[in-house]
Amino acid sequence: MSIDMHGLCPLVQVFDMPTSLRFYRDVLGFIVYQASQERSPDDCDWVWLKSNATDLMLNTAFEFDSRPAAPDSERLAAHDDTCLFIGCPDVDRAYEVLSGKGLKLNPPKVAPYGMKQLFLHDPDGYNICLQWPA
Repeated sequence: MSIDMHGLCPLVQVFDMPTSLRFYRDVLGFIVYQASQERSPDDCDWVWLKSNATDLMLNTAFEFDSRPAAPDSERLAAHDDTCLFIGCPDVDRAYEVLSGKGLKLNPPKVAPYGMKQLFLHDPDGYNICLQWPA
């Protein structure tokens, strides 16, 4: 008997929640579905984001009162091993929108396995790939 599962919601740790929220909400267009309410809506320790059928949770890597002044460069470098692949029916339009918001991006390309892909990084160095079958 198999397990009946529906959806996937990765959780990634971020250094600065307000910066991450501005990126995921204001740049990529996610909505805040649920959040902890420690200090203010943007300065919380955990948030659940949604965009259509895409779910993502962010959690602060450090408690508010013990966060270092700057991120650890080794920790950020390790984030490059993680990529969030997100379905995006109009990758070319996403490129136009994100470039218009000031992101420096390479144009989308079609991968050898037939997916049109646009790669970018979030403020913590996680890879994001917006993709759709070409």
